[in-house]
Amino acid sequence: MSPKRALSFPIGPPTWPDSIERPPLERKLGVDYETEWARKYPARLARAMVLDNVGRPLIRAVAAPVIAGLDRIDSVPGPVVFAANHASHVDTPLLLTSLPERFRHRTAVAAGADYFFDKRWKATFWAFLINAFPIERTRISRRGAALAGELLEAGWSIIIFPEGGRSPDGWAQEHKPGAAFLANRHRVPVVPVHLEGTRRVLRRGAKSITPSSTTVTFGSPMRPDDGEDTRLFAARIERAVAALADEQATDWWTARLRAASTGSPALTGPAAGGWRRAWALEERRRPRRVEKPWPPVGRRP
Repeated sequence: MSPKRALSFPIGPPTWPDSIERPPLERKLGVDYETEWARKYPARLARAMVLDNVGRPLIRAVAAPVIAGLDRIDSVPGPVVFAANHASHVDTPLLLTSLPERFRHRTAVAAGADYFFDKRWKATFWAFLINAFPIERTRISRRGAALAGELLEAGWSIIIFPEGGRSPDGWAQEHKPGAAFLANRHRVPVVPVHLEGTRRVLRRGAKSITPSSTTVTFGSPMRPDDGEDTRLFAARIERAVAALADEQATDWWTARLRAASTGSPALTGPAAGGWRRAWALEERRRPRRVEKPWPPVGRRP
């Protein structure tokens, strides 16, 4: 019996001439990296186990978070855009593990395509571990915006850092319009979030982690006003995060009074030299109150 003849092109697969060098296969990384697999059930189940059984205990050990304002998002059904300040790589796991369970396992993280998706192993690692998807940090790209929109339409919430990158000195950078654009276009609320103390745990450029205390403060959901364009809404989100920072540094009432008069201290800090900005940043931190224990029964205090 004669061997079966292979079907020729176009019925069969095309061939490549031996005399022509075959170009290397295209590796889709950066903003073109495909992350849909990370939202399939097996990956979601494995990620939930890692996040709840490894991530949360680890964050409690190194960041000791105090979480405030969860009551403000109790009645929000989702999906939402969580917009937070960004000072450290600790920000993402801290925020993810601080979310209520109904959000925690149904949230994707917008991550810089040039940093988290520049190598195959990094792209796979971050897509699995934090459900990251690639975006361009310096502008709103069509592909990144389309993918974020698909996720919101499918019921996924999104974490986005509107500054576009980590703070170089602890003070925030001016917000870019990405969070406001997505909320405006897909009619979902933005929840402002302020993260305090993560730079003490792991600052930009540091090689090791230093355990410290942190605070996560959730704000009330926001929607664009009638006729409010994306840039004005982005500026209002930035002011809301600034008010949360003021709330953490002072108290709720003082922060509300200053926010009502547009007097909240700017997230970007004072326009001064490096030493003055560093001093002002430390002054802004409010030490935690330590509760004194009750004296033993039968003893005078």
